Amino acid sequence: MFDMIGNIFSNLLSKPSTRKYPYEKREPFAKARGKIDMDIDTCIFCGICSRKCPSGAISVNRNEKSWEIDPFKCIICSECEEVCPKKSIRTDAEYKTSAYVKDKLKYVQTTKPEQPVAEQPKKDNQ
Repeated sequence: MFDMIGNIFSNLLSKPSTRKYPYEKREPFAKARGKIDMDIDTCIFCGICSRKCPSGAISVNRNEKSWEIDPFKCIICSECEEVCPKKSIRTDAEYKTSAYVKDKLKYVQTTKPEQPVAEQPKKDNQ
């Protein structure tokens, strides 16, 4: 009984051993693999990432210029990041958020390549 009272007083006078999670977030560890991020504007849609993905979570459509990943299939092995020739794929250290619906993440390239503008003839002011 006296041992328990000693534990109660020591716990009341010491600081907590846990973090107050939503308010105090822990920094991710070095080389932590949290989620896959994509920079769709630099992607050339070669499909190497989808062929090298061991879980088959990535699909690339060259005609639609779209890149799709199923985050529930992805094992975050970073193989796609290593083989991407343009380094469009990154492994972010932040962990992915919880999801209520099993949706795939689809990235579609909407920017069109710039077309050269023809120069207009210069006018002489004389």
